[in-house]
Amino acid sequence: MADTITSNSITLSQNWGAITFNDYTFGTEPMDFQDLMVAVAEKRAVIVEGEVSPMSVRMRDRNKFLDELGSALADLTAAEAALPNNAKGTDTSSRTLEQSTKDTCHKAYGKRPNDYDQKQWLEYHIQMVKSKIDGLNNAAQTDMSRLQSLVDRRDESYSTATNLMTAISDSRSNLIRNL
Repeated sequence: MADTITSNSITLSQNWGAITFNDYTFGTEPMDFQDLMVAVAEKRAVIVEGEVSPMSVRMRDRNKFLDELGSALADLTAAEAALPNNAKGTDTSSRTLEQSTKDTCHKAYGKRPNDYDQKQWLEYHIQMVKSKIDGLNNAAQTDMSRLQSLVDRRDESYSTATNLMTAISDSRSNLIRNL
């Protein structure tokens, strides 16, 4: 449930005039305007912080998968390199692919290479892995930009709250000094 802000006006009348005070309620807590602004800035920082954590997990998982794809690409490329220089499209490699390569290819694009794939199939799998890596790298760049934006917003929120608290403290100190 979202916190709501309500304004509660209080008017004090004396024979020398009327003074109106506005108190606010944020969620269920009554507070004055300065405290309200600090609470709102802190709440914003908490909300932004809540968005950063899941994004970090997603980026970590993507990076782990990119590592797996890199290993699979190296294994597929080594199998292709094991072919003779004059290999035709139907010639098979003498190199056995790692099980992790097969699993990663299946996870990445739904196809599993065989132990002794033909040259044309090795080339196909290499291109598919490269394509998947490119796609994940593009998504990673987008997420990095979004994460940087969130971190900037979080820092701005904490800075705003800190500046408000400092200004409130200075105002109260000046008021007390002038009394």
